[in-house]
Amino acid sequence: MRLPHAVAVTAGAVAVATALAACSSGSTDSAGSSSGAAAGSGTAGPATLTVFAAASLQKTFETLGKEFTAAHPQVTVKFSFGGSSSLVTQLSQGAPADVFASADTANMEKARGQALLAGDPKNFASNTLTIATPKGNPAGVQSFADLARPDVSVVVCAVPVPCGSATEKVEKATGIMLHPVSEEDSVTSVLTKVRTGQADAGLVYTTDAKGAGDAVTAVDFPEAAKAVNTYPIATLKESKSAAAAQQFVDFVLGTDGQKELAAAGFSKP
Repeated sequence: MRLPHAVAVTAGAVAVATALAACSSGSTDSAGSSSGAAAGSGTAGPATLTVFAAASLQKTFETLGKEFTAAHPQVTVKFSFGGSSSLVTQLSQGAPADVFASADTANMEKARGQALLAGDPKNFASNTLTIATPKGNPAGVQSFADLARPDVSVVVCAVPVPCGSATEKVEKATGIMLHPVSEEDSVTSVLTKVRTGQADAGLVYTTDAKGAGDAVTAVDFPEAAKAVNTYPIATLKESKSAAAAQQFVDFVLGTDGQKELAAAGFSKP
């Protein structure tokens, strides 16, 4: 069985306090541009959106934010990325936000159960796990079973995080129990430890490995098909810019958003 480990504290977790103190702290801005189409209908003057999104969406959503504000120059988008479970905790504690995009349906259902959503969530993408190793795969990891070798140090996401839940599903389906040297609170933290050589391998999403380029070597494994994560998105009940929030959700679900997600390696939900 997997040994218990303390969950590492990352920038995504630190964002809890800063998000509660000031909406602009610890966030990534996507400022509106004077170019592009006119502001979309339904926005009553300038609006600022705060989007809480799973860490695995960071690179793609930052690109989508720029495209969205180019088409809606009256809207400024700020992002807060982290583990989906951590983001739900922040929202339940009163962190201000307008949109929530989760890396799994379980954490979105937690948000729904706490009456945080303004409407029904919509599925917009899916993702599967892959093994990431330092460049060149020095430990010679070739399969999921190799991650259980005593000479291989592996890092994974903690179970409450979607990538950790997916890892646990694969373990149960295969009967292969891992003994990670650490369990992280976001997939970004797992990838960082692999990239910096702190582990021989880590379980991340295929999109994260693709986004890392030549910095890591990806090893796909067929058992990953047993734990496909579906990504839902929803507007939030406490949004101060409901119309703009819905426009952002529609943009992610629309042609341009889906094209960008596919380019990043995400699959259809």
